[in-house]
Amino acid sequence: MHKIYSRPRIKIPIIRLDKKINDTKKTINRLKVLLILVTIIVTVKIVFKIVYPIFDTLSESKAKSIATIISNEEATRIMKEHTYDELFIIEKDQNNNIEMIKSNIIKINEITSSIAENIQKRINDSKRENIEIAIRKFYGG
Repeated sequence: MHKIYSRPRIKIPIIRLDKKINDTKKTINRLKVLLILVTIIVTVKIVFKIVYPIFDTLSESKAKSIATIISNEEATRIMKEHTYDELFIIEKDQNNNIEMIKSNIIKINEITSSIAENIQKRINDSKRENIEIAIRKFYGG
């Protein structure tokens, strides 16, 4: 048999719908993950914005409290080592009346310096303190 008419065939590409559906699903899943990440980041940022002023105030109060306690302890400890006669000189007249009270500035300055040095040493040597934040602080309770 002979061919009567022959023409070249056109190949039409096969369109696979299942591949496009998979690509669309992947894109949707990526968008979901991105949305979740953005939501987490925004939430964390909002929480930090709320917590920071509360934490800052509590930290400052705790630091002042620690510094006050250390200052009082050091001043008391060092002042126990000295007497009133070391710090002040009392001059009296012939009738034993007080004419003048002079302060011993050198001794007072030494004591003041040693108190300040000891306070600074104790603060530098102190351990870290934990600060707890009550949940009620977040909503103003």
